[in-house]
Amino acid sequence: MLKSKTFVKKTRSGGVMKVVREHYLRDDIWCGSETCTECKQDSPVLQKDVCVESNLCSYPHYLVPDTNVVLHQIDVLENPVIRNVIILQTVLQEVRHRSAPVHKRLKDIIHEKEKHFYTFTNEHHRETFIERQPGESANDRNDRAIRVAVKWYSKHLKTLESGPDGLKVVLLTNDLGNKQKAEENGMVAFKFEEYIKSLLANPELVDLLALSNDDKNEITSSKVLFPEHLPLSRIQVGIKSGSYLQGTFRASRDNYLEATVFVQGDGEDSTEVLIQGLQNLNRAVHQDVVAVQLLPRNQWLAPSSVVLQDDGVAKDDDVEEDEEEKVLSAAEAARKPTGKVVGIIKRNWRPFCGMLNVSQIKESTRHLFTPADRRVPRIRIETRQASTLAGQRIMVAIDGWPKNSRYPNGHFVRSLGGAGEKETEQEVLLLEHDVPHQAFSQAVLSFLPKMPWAITPEDMAKREDLRHLTVCSVDPPGCTDIDDALHCRELENGNFEVGVHIADVSHFIRPGNALDKEAANRGTTVYLCGKRIDMVPELLSSNLCSLRSNVERLAFSCIWEINHKAEILKTRFTKSVINSKVNCPHVRFHMDSETHDPIDLQTKELMETNSMVEEFMLLANISVAQKIYDEFSECALLRKHPAPPPSNYDVLIKAAKSKNVEIHVDSAKALADSLDGAKVESFSYFNTLLRILATRCMMQAVYFCSGMDSDFHHYGLASPIYTHFTSPIRRYSDIIVHRLLAVAIGADSTYPDLMDKHKQSALCNNLNYRHKMAQYAQRASVTFHTQLFFKSRGMLNEEGFVLFVRKNAIIVLIPKFGLEGTVFFDTKDKVSPSLVYDEEGPTLKVEQHTFHIFDRVKVTIGLDDSNIQHQKIRMALTEPSIPGVSVPAPEAEPPTKKQKLDR
Repeated sequence: MLKSKTFVKKTRSGGVMKVVREHYLRDDIWCGSETCTECKQDSPVLQKDVCVESNLCSYPHYLVPDTNVVLHQIDVLENPVIRNVIILQTVLQEVRHRSAPVHKRLKDIIHEKEKHFYTFTNEHHRETFIERQPGESANDRNDRAIRVAVKWYSKHLKTLESGPDGLKVVLLTNDLGNKQKAEENGMVAFKFEEYIKSLLANPELVDLLALSNDDKNEITSSKVLFPEHLPLSRIQVGIKSGSYLQGTFRASRDNYLEATVFVQGDGEDSTEVLIQGLQNLNRAVHQDVVAVQLLPRNQWLAPSSVVLQDDGVAKDDDVEEDEEEKVLSAAEAARKPTGKVVGIIKRNWRPFCGMLNVSQIKESTRHLFTPADRRVPRIRIETRQASTLAGQRIMVAIDGWPKNSRYPNGHFVRSLGGAGEKETEQEVLLLEHDVPHQAFSQAVLSFLPKMPWAITPEDMAKREDLRHLTVCSVDPPGCTDIDDALHCRELENGNFEVGVHIADVSHFIRPGNALDKEAANRGTTVYLCGKRIDMVPELLSSNLCSLRSNVERLAFSCIWEINHKAEILKTRFTKSVINSKVNCPHVRFHMDSETHDPIDLQTKELMETNSMVEEFMLLANISVAQKIYDEFSECALLRKHPAPPPSNYDVLIKAAKSKNVEIHVDSAKALADSLDGAKVESFSYFNTLLRILATRCMMQAVYFCSGMDSDFHHYGLASPIYTHFTSPIRRYSDIIVHRLLAVAIGADSTYPDLMDKHKQSALCNNLNYRHKMAQYAQRASVTFHTQLFFKSRGMLNEEGFVLFVRKNAIIVLIPKFGLEGTVFFDTKDKVSPSLVYDEEGPTLKVEQHTFHIFDRVKVTIGLDDSNIQHQKIRMALTEPSIPGVSVPAPEAEPPTKKQKLDR
């Protein structure tokens, strides 16, 4: 059956075009129930035995949630108790349009066979499809479509033998109007909350409920604390007129009363707007997209130099004016554009990891949750499991933030395990940094090669046989994902041939299949201390794509002919077969073989071999970048590194000048030459410190599509063009580059997405996000393992150097451990010493001693675990000795038997 609709559409040129939209209807769509004898279905989803212990409906029934129930109560729907659910096509489509994360979670539930969720395509069923009526809103039409589908199911299943009351269909909705209309038409309908609360055998589900508007009003005060958010329609008009700016809200880690809003512009026109004070922050949460209004110039402020963190004590729903003063009075430096949040354009909420602050009120079910991420506000939740959840890492979702509540309201999602436990903390850091780490699905694994695998004659026919060459790789002991190797030989004409050989991962991962989509989503392999989260399944990463010794492997080779002056005479690219001869090791980590705790901290040794490998890998990346850009100027995937603004170098120049060393920053080469010559007699570590500071001045390197940008330059490598080609096992960017290069040399065929610059650009955005979050996760893992190291050793006394000088603290680098820490001079439990800060130096005078950048100091280092969620490495000054500030160095204790063994 075919329904068609004809309408006219304006074209870009100003003309009109006739459009005919066809909609096919069928009468053979299955209902999905295994009790049904009318529908001819091979593998029904909905079960016969569907009785759930409910004091609302004790009869067998299927559940049909509406769109808002799915969007807001997905945590409950994911629970194993909730089974035999009909997801209407109308609901699935609405969810997809309104929330991509919830849509993905819903699709995952549908694919879990034991959940028995059935998708019914009501929009294509002859008896359940409905047209939108004149004057009817899209939302009302969809509500009506849901009711029509429920009515059809009720009638369809009514004749089936399913007990004395028959098998029924229950509509779950929190829309009172929708519920009333359903009941008037003889359907069974309940509010979602009342249905869940009726499941007497599963009281734990109540904690998972997202708060309804009624519940939100109950737990907030009547006093209005925040300005009303403007409606989206008014925000859009204001942005268009220039009255408001749209940007991403970035909360401060160190000051919960301060944030910036990053407003994206063209090129260098991007700007940051400073937001200070609770009312101006106006309930925005980190990473929300917000509308801001600039304040008059005479109200512009400077970022606060005071560290001010929410102390974990529940505050009344009143704005703390003294706290506002601490922030606002700290502004005396260069002022920045300052504004206030007037509306929320897009919430970027996700389930947050953290810990419960159990209420001191006896038998209270309302408690505060403190997120692990200090940039996220504490959240009010209602739970009956507080005594069980105390000391646990848990996940909580935000439901809303009323204007009369100091904190957002939310609900409990799940427990992750005991705080401080290694497995729990690792799970937390992966979740907090949005690192996909679930096991690879069967759909993904189904696209792996069948074992045993061997290179076929067909493979050999398309490749250059390089098995006779002496090829070797350089990697850490135990490394299994070896994706690069080299060879060098002298040619008969006296020149040299040098080849870089990269694992041919793209041979095994074909475009568009489930394996390819999973790798594209993950974007990168994430290396944690003692654990690796692979981008691709282990069969590829540690076996078939790993260039291990003495086995034949498929490779993609970049080969140069160079003369004795290292000048490149020829460059060629080829798919190849190699046989690596050696795995030359270098040291990276020292871990306890039994507990996997770190037993020593040391910086990685940089050997000449590493430098040689690095130089040729960079050369390969540059050569491939030029080749793919020459062939595909609009869709080459490249990597750029923007030059930092001159102001970024102020700290570096001042630091060098303090030791009478001049640094030139006119170009990357000038900076490199300056750093090479930057030496101070009797201060051997000076150059290393200077290079650390130089790194902090740099911008972030990013992937981009050549057809969407004009600035290709890689500042850090001083190269006009660059890409990533050399690590396809652990970076998806390299797989795309391999595919482009293969097409360029005629070794493989193209496909539409590869030549679509808009899709390439979207892919680059995801790769940049995944790469950034992987870096953060890796740093968090190092921090956690550093804490484990100090937990077993107590207080240590070590030498360090001042890296930065702040208004109330110095930041110290400990070379022995590669560890940074902050020495505060104004602490709550002590009388603050006399502090004089000079921004020009920069210097900090504490009592009679003045601290400069690069000063040599001695500090005690130890673990402060007084706050189990936010454990920190604490540093205290021992030398120079300042009365009232310095602490005595810890006395050396005899080493334990285990410590002797570790040494």
